[in-house]
Amino acid sequence: MVSSSVIALAIFFVASFAAASTGAVFRPGVWYANLRKPKWTPPNWAFPIVWSVLFCAIAVSGWLVWETAGLSAWPALTLFGVHLIVNAAWSFLFFGLKRLDWAMAEVVCLWLTIAALIAVFALINTIAALLLAPYLAWVSVAAMLNLRLLQLNGARG
Repeated sequence: MVSSSVIALAIFFVASFAAASTGAVFRPGVWYANLRKPKWTPPNWAFPIVWSVLFCAIAVSGWLVWETAGLSAWPALTLFGVHLIVNAAWSFLFFGLKRLDWAMAEVVCLWLTIAALIAVFALINTIAALLLAPYLAWVSVAAMLNLRLLQLNGARG
């Protein structure tokens, strides 16, 4: 019989990778390839690897908070869910609508949401909060890249 802890972990993985799925639906394609990019743009192969690792860390982070506090962590876990929705929206705005300006505003919201999530999770489980630090760092890079792409290519790329 599968323990409730393993089921909970699976649920957090499903939720995290559901948010990640927008990256598979809205792919870079020719449009992104033709954008003017700064020299420091990470190589295309790095994005799926880094995001896969980060989404695993995100799932484990949420699960640790659940394991530590259970239902009493509902405010933190609600923020976790909201943050996943905010995360999922970026690919739609950037690659789906090709709106670099809207994606820029959204990535700022994502960054603030992750920072808030780290602060809230730190009150419940330090390891859960620390697992999100690389995610915040990568979104910082993504935000800088989004800004530079916006500057180089305009609002609609």
